[in-house]
Amino acid sequence: MKTISIITPCYNEELNVRELYERVRATIASLGDSYIYEHIFIDNASTDNTLGVLKELAAQDKNVKVIRNTRNFGHIRSPHHALLQARGDVVISIVADLQDPPEMIVEMVRAWETGIRVVIGVKQSSDESGLMFMIRKAYYRTVKRLSGIETYDNFTGFGLYDRVVVEAIRAMADPYPYFRGMIAELGFARLGIPYH
Repeated sequence: MKTISIITPCYNEELNVRELYERVRATIASLGDSYIYEHIFIDNASTDNTLGVLKELAAQDKNVKVIRNTRNFGHIRSPHHALLQARGDVVISIVADLQDPPEMIVEMVRAWETGIRVVIGVKQSSDESGLMFMIRKAYYRTVKRLSGIETYDNFTGFGLYDRVVVEAIRAMADPYPYFRGMIAELGFARLGIPYH
């Protein structure tokens, strides 16, 4: 039996974390008895009741683990810390704001079962404002031009990473990690799955 670690960074997501938890739990259950899982929520010093909701979830489900940062460490270092705490054979990163569909986990795991070590979600379209989506696309183009390595357009970090990839990231020991750049830098063969 293999272990899936789900990591979810949170900041002021009290209205979303319960729904995300339920959808992840149902998705993992649909994979059958071949897997056990842990769902690590890392709270980045939320000022709302996110932590209270997470404590309730952890009290009722042993698969839920909660890390509370002493302060807001930002959207880069906080999820990176959760990644380093994950113990699974594979780690899946998904944010708490419900923009990444948890149901895609099944497709990601099935791809991983064929030997693919990196499976990334590629945001093809979004319900956010057209201006914001265009700004994001311009950002990815700029990063690609400035980078000495291939980067992945419309990749936010939502994806699946084999234990070998996680250990390679750990070995980099970067104090301020740019996760998306690290994934590109490592150069593992990847599969991109488009989503809305």
